[in-house]
Amino acid sequence: MPIWLKRGKDNAARAEANRQVRTTVETILEDIEKRGDAALRDLSKKYDNWDREDFRLSQAEIDAAMDSLSKQDLIDIAFAQKQVRNFAEQQRATMTDLTVETLPGVTLGHKHVPISAVGCYVPGGKYPLLASAHMSVVTAKVAGSKRVITCAPPFNGKAAPAIVAAQAMAGADEIYVLGGIQAVGAMAIGTQTIKPVDMLVGPGNAYVAEAKRQLFGRVGIDLFAGPTETLLIVDETVDGEMCATDLLGQAEHGPTSPAVLVTNSEKLARDTMAEVERLLLILPTGEVARQAWQDYGEVILCDSYEDMLAVADTIASEHVQVMTDRDMWFRDTLSNYGALFLGPRTNVAYGDKVIGTNHTLPTMKAARYTGGLWVGKFMKTCTWQVVETDEASALVGEYASRLSMLEGFAGHAEQANLRVRRYGGRNIPYATAAAPRGAKD
Repeated sequence: MPIWLKRGKDNAARAEANRQVRTTVETILEDIEKRGDAALRDLSKKYDNWDREDFRLSQAEIDAAMDSLSKQDLIDIAFAQKQVRNFAEQQRATMTDLTVETLPGVTLGHKHVPISAVGCYVPGGKYPLLASAHMSVVTAKVAGSKRVITCAPPFNGKAAPAIVAAQAMAGADEIYVLGGIQAVGAMAIGTQTIKPVDMLVGPGNAYVAEAKRQLFGRVGIDLFAGPTETLLIVDETVDGEMCATDLLGQAEHGPTSPAVLVTNSEKLARDTMAEVERLLLILPTGEVARQAWQDYGEVILCDSYEDMLAVADTIASEHVQVMTDRDMWFRDTLSNYGALFLGPRTNVAYGDKVIGTNHTLPTMKAARYTGGLWVGKFMKTCTWQVVETDEASALVGEYASRLSMLEGFAGHAEQANLRVRRYGGRNIPYATAAAPRGAKD
């Protein structure tokens, strides 16, 4: 039976924090709806100390941002985007259109249609997370989206040059310097100067995730991508330093980022906790990582590999890193995770920054029912059908008529009966039964 050697905040405290986030987001989205650009300006000044006449960057500003970076910076960004683009193109190649004759004279099919307009949020208030531009803009463009706009907050009082360069190199059509709820709200709702999009994508803090949740339905969203989560499944094939490094490497994202260790070795668990304390004293981002570890860090001791598997599937973490003597067994048996990192030679930072898989992943247990952002998220799979012969229309019509009457839908039945009379030469009577009370299509 699993034993918690360390726990984070209890569920009641987390629920209260979530309630406060929901209320704040609701108020801000209502303000954007009512006042548009005026609300954006007030919110940007309040939360980011940032104001300008037009939040969209000009081409001259984009060029200046790119010119401010070194040649190596631009090479590195291009390398990362090449990896992301290549993997997205390989994924896209698996998504083939379908045409199939299911009965003589009846052909069904589907086609993949790109989302027309996409809004990409690129976090950057605390750290300039340019990698999020690769993951969203590049992938949307591979899917075929015609209009891709981006929002990223100012960094140190100005547009972050690396983020601007990454957005431009990825192919963004419009680049805005806006952060947080106001950015997400502007892209979804629209203002006097920002045309709304059809879909929102990109990670963010708890406020951004909640804003996307509240806007879902008005626009599509990729998934609920809140504060970064990481979970390590480890045994004594690795050591405490590696485990602590990989936990804190994700905890530094923010003070609400869960970092969880699941192991069948009490020695490794305690070694890891000791190494965490040592590294927190020397890590430049130690202050943020310490708060995350204190409030959201967990260490879970299990009796067996099967118990470790069960605990991990229950937590359904965004990132799951496996470093054991049976990594491929976990790959083949784990069900609930955003992305899986196998063996000590890989790690979550590779996935976050450069390796090519997408780093926008499900959090808050959403991995139970969805995967991460990928080229398919930017596409609608739409079906079509055609009946090409009189005989086929009459045959399907007879079944459709009887099934419609079984449900009480006389109008549906008559749609079918008309085809049976016209194409099948059968003089069947008009449908006369009334639909049952409360029946719905």
